[in-house]
Amino acid sequence: MAHHPHAPHADQDPHGHGHSHPNGPGHDHRTDIDWAQMAQHLEAQAELFTPLYERALSWLGREVTEPGLIVDAGSGPGVVSCLFAETFPGARVMAVDGSEPLLRRAGERAARLGYADRFGTLSGELPDVLGELDYPADLLWAGRSLHHLGDQRAALAAFARRLGPGGTLAIMEGGLPTRFLPRDLGFGRPGLEARLDVLEAEWFARMRAGLPGSVAETEDWAALLGAAGLRHSRSRSFLLDLPAPASDRARAYVVASLSRLREAFGEDLDPDDRATVDRLLDPDDAASVHRRPDVFVLAAHTVHTAVRAD
Repeated sequence: MAHHPHAPHADQDPHGHGHSHPNGPGHDHRTDIDWAQMAQHLEAQAELFTPLYERALSWLGREVTEPGLIVDAGSGPGVVSCLFAETFPGARVMAVDGSEPLLRRAGERAARLGYADRFGTLSGELPDVLGELDYPADLLWAGRSLHHLGDQRAALAAFARRLGPGGTLAIMEGGLPTRFLPRDLGFGRPGLEARLDVLEAEWFARMRAGLPGSVAETEDWAALLGAAGLRHSRSRSFLLDLPAPASDRARAYVVASLSRLREAFGEDLDPDDRATVDRLLDPDDAASVHRRPDVFVLAAHTVHTAVRAD
């Protein structure tokens, strides 16, 4: 499991963190995700979203003081894991993921940044692999990874059991769809991104339904954290606001995200919208996302926390 965002939009996360896209689902609507193949995209997305994660981790740091062990459950390539190491210089950070290629990248990143002496990786399927931790966590973070587990209620209970007394569980789930473009592009039918949101929501429902042991759950995260035996639940949303004109890095992210959406949903779009997306992706078109001056990135992710009292 890797950090991932929601659907094929790459706008939500794996540690990469962003909207995770299905790996080339095309019109057959595949919902399996090849995280290793997505590694570079996940890293680029997480790096772009670093200001959002820094604000979220700063907020966590006001309540979680001097943690000994931080566990990043569904760490992907470790961009956010390393931000934890930076934010909490006294902590040991354990990146946990089902993808060994992504964990290798996480370990390499930690070594490159000078965190190798207090950074570890653990490979296996969540939540069971957490039983291999040597000692309880003071902070367990699951950034857009929980929704890749079939029984989210059971997973939260398993996460809670890995906390030490007074330990905090923090999950990043929900928020708002990422926006890149003005509602009216100057061609095509206004509101393209809202229509893509509908297709993504349908994809996400199929992805969830197809997971092993999938259980439909009301996404009342405070109630679910309470059901896991945790207390003092809080929620807060964090904004990424990269205004137009987009930097080269932000523009590359927009191109990659829109390309994945085209690959995933091209056959489901009406002909006018499909033509609009194709024009947006044509680097020779002055109105494309490669060249237009009004491209931006605006996203909101929500973090939910609760504490083990005993």
